Amino acid sequence: MDNSLSKVNHINLLATKSVGNKNINLLQKENNNDLEVVADKFESIFVFQMLKQARQSKLAEGIFSSEAQDTFNNLLDLEYSEILSNKNNFGIAEALIKQFQSHIHPKKDK
Repeated sequence: MDNSLSKVNHINLLATKSVGNKNINLLQKENNNDLEVVADKFESIFVFQMLKQARQSKLAEGIFSSEAQDTFNNLLDLEYSEILSNKNNFGIAEALIKQFQSHIHPKKDK
């Protein structure tokens, strides 16, 4: 009886460990996807800041310059930054993923 109870406990332990490993794998995949989304968004924000600085470095005021035009240019730069970061590989997102990937994985119990 004691031997069969020990086998049942061992099977339960193995089943729990297997389910735990599956949950950890699912969590790691979800965390990797979240990290990729955040890294891509950061790259887009970085490109937006570059475009914004480039637009601010103009030498003279335009004849039709206004606050509305500035707002329009800001929104246009925001859209351009999204498009540029999605279509071109700047390497910023990959570097962030490589740097932070080891920090998001849950620790496995030993």
